[in-house]
Amino acid sequence: METDRDRPWVMRTYSGHSTARASNELYRTNLAKGQTGLSVAFDLPTQTGYDPDAPLARGEVGKVGVPVVHRGHMAELMDGIPLDRMNTSMTINATAAWLLALYVGRADDTGVERAALGGTIQNDIVKEYLSRGTHIFGPEPSRRLTVDTIAWTVRHAPRWNPINVCSYHLQEAGATPVQELAFALATAIGVVDAVRDSGQLGADELPAVVGRISFFCNAGIRFIDETCKMRAFTRMWDRICLERWGVEDPKLRRFRYGVQVNSLGLTEQQPENNVPRITLEALGVLLSRDARARALQLPAWNEALGLPHLWDQQWSLRIQQILAFETDLLDHGDIFAGSHVVEGRTAELIEAADAELRPILDSGGAFENIDLMKSRLVASQSERTRRIESGDLAVVGVNRFTTTAASPLAGDDSILTVDPAVEAALVADVERWRAGRDSGAVRAALDDLHRAASGSANVMAASIALAHAGGTTGEWADTLRAEWGEFRAPTGVSATSTPVSTLHDAREKVRALSAAAGGPPRLLVAKPGLDGHSNGAEQIAVAARDAGFEVIYQGIRQTPEQIAATARDEDVDLVGLSILSGSHLDLVASVTGLLSDAGMDVPVVVGGIIPPEDAIKLRALGVAAVYTPKDFELSRIVADLAGLIDPFRTARNPT
Repeated sequence: METDRDRPWVMRTYSGHSTARASNELYRTNLAKGQTGLSVAFDLPTQTGYDPDAPLARGEVGKVGVPVVHRGHMAELMDGIPLDRMNTSMTINATAAWLLALYVGRADDTGVERAALGGTIQNDIVKEYLSRGTHIFGPEPSRRLTVDTIAWTVRHAPRWNPINVCSYHLQEAGATPVQELAFALATAIGVVDAVRDSGQLGADELPAVVGRISFFCNAGIRFIDETCKMRAFTRMWDRICLERWGVEDPKLRRFRYGVQVNSLGLTEQQPENNVPRITLEALGVLLSRDARARALQLPAWNEALGLPHLWDQQWSLRIQQILAFETDLLDHGDIFAGSHVVEGRTAELIEAADAELRPILDSGGAFENIDLMKSRLVASQSERTRRIESGDLAVVGVNRFTTTAASPLAGDDSILTVDPAVEAALVADVERWRAGRDSGAVRAALDDLHRAASGSANVMAASIALAHAGGTTGEWADTLRAEWGEFRAPTGVSATSTPVSTLHDAREKVRALSAAAGGPPRLLVAKPGLDGHSNGAEQIAVAARDAGFEVIYQGIRQTPEQIAATARDEDVDLVGLSILSGSHLDLVASVTGLLSDAGMDVPVVVGGIIPPEDAIKLRALGVAAVYTPKDFELSRIVADLAGLIDPFRTARNPT
């Protein structure tokens, strides 16, 4: 009977783009279609603490999410949405305290009690250092921000989840199930220990802190392994909560997690195959009742091509609704209870994850071992890439069964593009906002924020006051930058020594180049703009170095000016740009123009999620080659790079 069924999980789609008003329309449309929670995607300037008119925000505004700069934008974003009845998840990390402050400010303005707010801020900075790259501050001040938000919510918004410890992006960066378990649990331990040691809460409040820790996980295509991984998470977290912090109430020890299933495995080739992949991956976190996700969002089938349309997101929502309401998934107890296969694999994962976790904790914890964990992730991703290229890891439509008919879903309008006019409109909007506010009140609020940051006061009260006064995202972040500085996370490339076994042709070409010109070719791998997804750049850097290139890779978030200067100063033979944020046209034009001004006549190649029509435009800018997710063969790419350099070196060094 229907009354005997379990309640469905919270159903979300991860969305937001262009403007707060356009995103609000999208949210209300999805809610009308049966979505039961919001999952807000913010654009890169918002995530990294820049206003739309900041130089580093150029070309990035509204591209991969919604820009939220001030309380007016938060009002537009949540217009008509009852905050006291909505479960809102915000994927925000470095600026999490600020976006929570804006959300609280919106609740205050609409008469909603703060204690009635329910939702989540991601607020996991460790995985930003390891995989996603939207960090601002170093580990210590970032941990301080996280502790402050947790302490504030426990006392003022007790239904709010102040952190979503995020193993999702670890898997996207190549983590094995064992690494996901160990690294995510190490982060959670580091955060709870820091809250306990901060002195902001009493010992009797620590169980409440533990009870509000949530997780955001990933599910790949090996859904038996993923099921066992989630069962391992639940058992390990329960044990840690009891043994480390003495939490007696089993409800407070519950492993509370949401999921977006794997985007790393989505393919540009035969993208319709992504639909069964997404469905199977969803089952990995739904089939086991004892370890079932509390919230789920599914990517769209075409996200490897670009920004999905509303209909594409609807398809992913319908997958969830079919599983919840048409199948008998919610009618039964845990169907894996007593399975010797599942129990055995779960026990193996727990044992291996304990072995991976122990040395991290023994050497200080997650915040103290960023370099170590990053290098291990790069090595794991390198091994995964090698297995796909060699065929050891089958990917249908990519390295198996590649013959296909033309897809009726394809076409020029199959992905959404953001109007370039959005950025100019947002710049004008912020200028009007600054001109119309009480500048004295903003200045006083910024001074209060600086005093809190430079001392030991919780920053949330000052952040909420700044939100009410009309401060902006860039002003909040710049105030903290002035006190704490910025942080460049390790790349993990130099510590990775896993050889790429398929590089025979590339090695021969590089060897010949080196002999002819008296030294190895010099490759600059660079990531312009605010995009922090560095997996592809790291794998190219590792493979090119292994093939014999001299590789210069300085990490994420570089300006075109910095890239051109490095290319000149290092006298490189080729510049490779990696951009996955959709900002390739603006950023590549800037880089190529500056290289020309610097007299650098070298080939430029670009990799990223780039539609075919944009690839044509890039070649018109002088780009020598364009690589997209379908170009998975590192050996071919590295050999191509050597081939592109050859005529330029010959021209510069005639015999």
